[in-house]
Formats: sequence, structure tokens, C-alpha cells
Amino acid sequence: MKKYVLEPSQDFSGPLLDRPQLDTEKLSALISDIFTSVKEGGDKSIIEFTQRYDGVMISDLRVSEDEITQSASLLPDSLKKAIAQAYENIYTFHKAQYPEDVKVDISAHISCWQKPLPIDRVGLYIPGGSAPLFSTVLMLAIPAMIAGCRKVVLTTPPDKEGRIHPAILYTAQMCGVTEIYKVGGAQAIAAMTYGTESIPHVYKVFGPGNQYVTAAKMRAFQEGIAIDMPAGPSEVLVYADDTAEVDFVASDLLSQAEHGPDSQVLLVTSSRRVMDSIEEELAGQLETLPRKEIAIKALDNSRLIYAEEIETAWNFINEYAPEHLIIASESPEQYLSYVRNAGSVFIGNWTPESAGDYASGTNHTLPTSAAAKAFSGVNLDAFLKKVTFQRMDKEGMKSLGPIVATMARAEELEAHARAIDVRMNKL
Repeated sequence: MKKYVLEPSQDFSGPLLDRPQLDTEKLSALISDIFTSVKEGGDKSIIEFTQRYDGVMISDLRVSEDEITQSASLLPDSLKKAIAQAYENIYTFHKAQYPEDVKVDISAHISCWQKPLPIDRVGLYIPGGSAPLFSTVLMLAIPAMIAGCRKVVLTTPPDKEGRIHPAILYTAQMCGVTEIYKVGGAQAIAAMTYGTESIPHVYKVFGPGNQYVTAAKMRAFQEGIAIDMPAGPSEVLVYADDTAEVDFVASDLLSQAEHGPDSQVLLVTSSRRVMDSIEEELAGQLETLPRKEIAIKALDNSRLIYAEEIETAWNFINEYAPEHLIIASESPEQYLSYVRNAGSVFIGNWTPESAGDYASGTNHTLPTSAAAKAFSGVNLDAFLKKVTFQRMDKEGMKSLGPIVATMARAEELEAHARAIDVRMNKL
């Protein structure tokens, strides 16, 4: 990890804010080819891409009922109990987010109201390449269920044997999702965008993924399909003061580094001692990590940053806008007022980011690459649209009609004004 020192007058740009990037021209061309092929070739193209990128020939893209049913017997009871507890916590937090109808009587004769309605058809993308992220099923399928989405389609890549990890299937069934397809990567996003003979198209696509999946979601958006947010390679920023637990911080940094070689982890600290100690601790913990080689590549994209001034540190943090922000301190409350841009915040030495990834109750599908400056993480609202209604009676027309007609004619929209006139003439 490279070391940097932040100065109060420093321009936070260049390598300080850079995220790992692929060749965008090649990426765009690849995504375009995949989308065109899936649009024209349907299932045949999906099967070909699955063989090319996942190394397995799939004849039936949909997961069978037997495969879903058998998944429970393939998991240890301890894992099933853990999933059940995580389900309960995530359900409780997201259920509390359900918005109430808003109704306002503008006057005795004019009423306006807003009603939340579910998005009818949603697609859930579950990463499953190097790690089967069954926790993402909980994060996406639970709010979809609470919102009342009528059709929930789940896609996830198969393993080399053409199977889906039983934990993904078991969790999906627990959440009421039974329409599951063995397809991953950009081709899965393309399939949900256009629809194929087997895979239905959806109105909105959810789910994290690598840069290929993120680019595919952006292409889907161009094709008229809504997306949850830009959610690419994982990232974490830890702010550590002199009271941070060094071994805790090192483990938090590695927990994100092991996601993938294009993940990124940052440490910002007001203590040189802590920075040096964490660097040493990282090296020690890295040696025993099963996904060591992946983490090493991610650490090449990562940075250790010293900032003596608190204001300087937090100006940088908010400009970076991390997906995950950990405040490692015995007194973290003193820093909360500084937080402006972050996907999700983990407060204090005893709140690891891993808790939010799995079972604390918050959602782990979060904006990356500084998108947290404008995007929220997935929540119940993401599965709803809010429709407004209004109603006027004759007296309402008498009072509001002349105002509307005057404004319409001022904008030179005569037909708008005449829609008022024709009604006023009948009063």
C-alpha cells in the first residue's frame, strides 16, 4: 500500500481519489457486443457466453424445483440458523422503512396525495464467481418481497459443474424467490434487459458486481431499464484515530481486499504510530488469508493516508465518498457530524463492516466509485415508485382554473389554457 500525507491546502485529486479502472473503450465494446448478441440470439447466445466465460455448458437455464428443494439438505444446520437470524434482522429493518401515504387537502375542493406502489418486475443479480454471495439474496429479495413486487427474477453464475451454490438457492427459497437462472456476468444483465425465450425482461435491475456487471447495468439503463445504482468493485475507507484497535482495522481492510483484485481499501489516520502499526499488522494477517493472492492485488490499488488536521482528513473522506466508512475510535461520536458522503457507516471499534455485509439489518448493496455523493444504498424505496394523485371538484376549478390558464398562456401553451377554458365555460 502506498503512503500519502494530506496537507490542509492540498487539492484532493489524481492518485488520491483514483479507483481501479479497466480499459473503458475495450470494456464498452465488449458490453455492446454481448448486448447485441443476446438481443438477437436469446437463449442460444446466453448458453454460448456461459460456456465461454464460466466454462460450463448449460442446456436448461432455469434452476429446477428439485434443485431448489434439495438445497436445504446440503447445508449445515449452523449455516441455516445463521441465515434465518440474518433474515429476521434485515426484514425488521427494511419493513420499518415502508412509507405511509401522504394526503394533503390543498383546499376544501382540491386534494393531492402520494401513494407508494411496487415495481412490478425486478431482476436481482447475485455475484457467484469467486465467492457465492448468498447474503446478497437476503439484501435484495427481502425488500422486494416487502414492497410487493409481482415478479422477481434472480440470475447468478453457475459453477464448473453447472450448479448454483445451495446457500444461494436455500436463501432465495426462504425469501420466496423461485424463478432462478444459471447465468452471470454482463450476459445476465442483457438477458433481463431484453428478455429471452427462458429469461423474462424486467423493469429494474439490482445487484452489485465487478466492472463488467456495472458497465452492463449502465448499458441497460441506456436501453430503458432502471438500475439501483452504480455498484461496482467493493471498497472501504477506515478513519482511525489514536484509540483505534490496530488488529481490528487490519482485519477490516483485508475483509474488503479479499473481495476481488479490483477492490480498494484506504486508511486515513491522525496518528503515524497507528498507520505504521496497521501496515505491520496487515502484513502479518495477510500471510494466513486463504484469498491472499486476491487481497495482494487489491492492496496494490490501496493507500495509507496520514492527516494531522481532522478537518483535512474529513474533507478528503467526503470527497472520496467511500462505499463503506468505518470510524475506528473509542469515541466515534465526535466524528459523526463530519460525515456527508458515504454508502454505509460503521461506528466504533466494535462495529466491523462484516456485520453490515451479513446480518446487522442494513443493506450491503451500496454505491461505489464516489457515487455515494448522490446515491443511496439499496433500501425499500428502491423497490417502490411513488405515484401522485390529485382531484378537483367544480369549486376547485373555479378557484384554480384562472390561475392555471394565466400561467399556461404566459408560457405560450394555448392548448393547456383551453383545457381550463372548456371547463370554466360549463360552470
